[in-house]
Amino acid sequence: MKNLKRLFVPVLIGALLPVAASTARADLLDDIRERGEIVIATEARYAPFEMLEDGKIVGLGKDILDEVMKGLPGVKVKQLDVPFQGILPGLASERFDFVATSLTITRERADKFGFTVPFSTASVAVLKRTGDDRINSALDLVGLVVGSQSGAPQVQVLKDYEQQVLIPEKGQGVKEIKAFMDYNEAYAALASRRVDAVIQSLPNLAPLVKARGDVFEVVQPPFGPATYYAWAGRKDADSASLVNFFSEGIARLNKSGKLAELQKKWLGFEMDVPSDKVPEPVN
Repeated sequence: MKNLKRLFVPVLIGALLPVAASTARADLLDDIRERGEIVIATEARYAPFEMLEDGKIVGLGKDILDEVMKGLPGVKVKQLDVPFQGILPGLASERFDFVATSLTITRERADKFGFTVPFSTASVAVLKRTGDDRINSALDLVGLVVGSQSGAPQVQVLKDYEQQVLIPEKGQGVKEIKAFMDYNEAYAALASRRVDAVIQSLPNLAPLVKARGDVFEVVQPPFGPATYYAWAGRKDADSASLVNFFSEGIARLNKSGKLAELQKKWLGFEMDVPSDKVPEPVN
């Protein structure tokens, strides 16, 4: 009986090994090709990168996504409109395969997620009401109420700027930072004088000011470190090839000039961004 057990155990283990090996070789990109569908999360409230128009997601990000997805013929895109606060937690819990929304590359995020090369700068600028002579640079935010989106990295940029510049030079920081569900709420609060200024990435502010220059004005120059927008996937072996697929796709668009063409279409100007590697986060 003991000899039978000795024979049976190796056979059982041997039978299980191919299953374990198969699991170890799992690859998300191959799985997507096999099932013919990719599930992508986007926050469609971040014009001009991602926004809703007649119930459909449009914008710079959507145009880039359409171009890159030409590299996966036969794969259907299921694009979900997800609130920004649920984007990265949902990615981590595998509710979707990939995030194609404008994410600032930060050190904290890069530790947890795999980023693509960038498709836009994300330098932070101040938005004020047109003609508000109190604010002529970021230094003038001292003692004022500043709005932004809840969970957005621009808030941390402002907090760092307070500690590194405002307090040492002016003796105090801003009066209050008010967080809103999305930037549209923050802009409305600025127009109705519930906040004195809004901090946002410069590319996002350009089309807003173009459309509503009678209400809003951008304070130049931007402040804080040079930052970039990119997309992200999970930072694990299974997702590495998928992240690489999107990263290489964006890099090809950059090198061919197509990315600059799309930037001009949606932002009104072109910008140089790295195409050879993911920039090191500065905060």
